[in-house]
Amino acid sequence: MIISRTPLRMSFSGGGSDIPDYYRHRQGAVVSTAIDKYIYITVNQKFDDLIRVSYSKTEMVKSIKEVEHNIIREALKMVGITKGIEVVYMGDIPLGSAGIGLGSSSSLAVGVLNALYAYQGRHVSADQLAREACEIELNILKNPIGKQDQYIAAYGGFQHIQFNSDESVFVDPVIFPAETKQALNKKLLLFYTGITRISSSILKEQGQNTPKNIEHVNGLVELSRQLLKKLQANDLHGFGEILHEGWRLKKKLASGITNVEIDDYYEKALKAGAVGGKILGAGGGGFLLFYCEEYNQNSVRKALAGLKETPFNFEPQGSKIIYVHDQQ
Repeated sequence: MIISRTPLRMSFSGGGSDIPDYYRHRQGAVVSTAIDKYIYITVNQKFDDLIRVSYSKTEMVKSIKEVEHNIIREALKMVGITKGIEVVYMGDIPLGSAGIGLGSSSSLAVGVLNALYAYQGRHVSADQLAREACEIELNILKNPIGKQDQYIAAYGGFQHIQFNSDESVFVDPVIFPAETKQALNKKLLLFYTGITRISSSILKEQGQNTPKNIEHVNGLVELSRQLLKKLQANDLHGFGEILHEGWRLKKKLASGITNVEIDDYYEKALKAGAVGGKILGAGGGGFLLFYCEEYNQNSVRKALAGLKETPFNFEPQGSKIIYVHDQQ
């Protein structure tokens, strides 16, 4: 039996520049971090030759082509496992919470690949996990998504990720004092809106809009560079202001990124003392993130009393194998 643990992620700036419609023409860049909310994958040998896949439903099939869960099916194909295996998927965020904005599908892809390779007795690098997860999601399944989620899930940590026109990706740790990182963690508030959405429809529109939104996405890439400077200068208030500026630009990329309800929550938080924030992921629902000085945080919590606050910490590690039991 093998168990992998893969973190979810939180993206601060540059989202929209990691999609092929943008980075194939100019360099994309994001600043993201892994957080201590995880996807767990258990892989075990079955007594018989059947394939069992368990998530919000359970599948028991005779061949890979019969597996309905598309990411798990393609991961089995990629690794070369064809029979006699059980794959179980669970997470800290409920499996039914589709479109939550924390990169769960990509964490699943990375985590499944990691567990399946370990089951075969093979260790693969974070770069290979990220590249193959991108291959599954973008090229095989044709999902209209970007690349940042797979890389932050595989590498973990607090990263500046650059997307190049030749499909290469550079992952560089954000270097700033541990004290600044701890202070930033305390000044970020995360709330679940309870609104779920199909992110692919928003991302598809965003990709189609990229040619006319080039300047907006350029602005988001530039903000990711400014964000690095704010962190290195220990200017956390400036970090919050950049979140706000990034949200103003992000809303212009596609019609479904925000709505009246999300805008209302955002304005209430600002009036209560938040400096800035954003909807995580594609938009339209999921989680709202705010930067707020600690003396204003209770006011923000009161203003957003109808939402579920979700405490979190930054996670320094990416996908890892946390349990191995060799069967005799």
